[in-house]
Amino acid sequence: MHHFDFEDRVVAVTGGASGIGRETAVQFAEHGASVVVADVDDEGGQDTVEQI
Repeated sequence: MHHFDFEDRVVAVTGGASGIGRETAVQFAEHGASVVVADVDDEGGQDTVEQI
């Protein structure tokens, strides 16, 4: 498995409130990125932010 380093990177994830977008945001955060979560579902987006 490859290890990606996103330290000092900012990543914007659209559709981050659920599903693939949420998991994408979580994975980027786990690999060191600062993540911006964007979605029309404000509550779901906030849940993602709290998760990461």
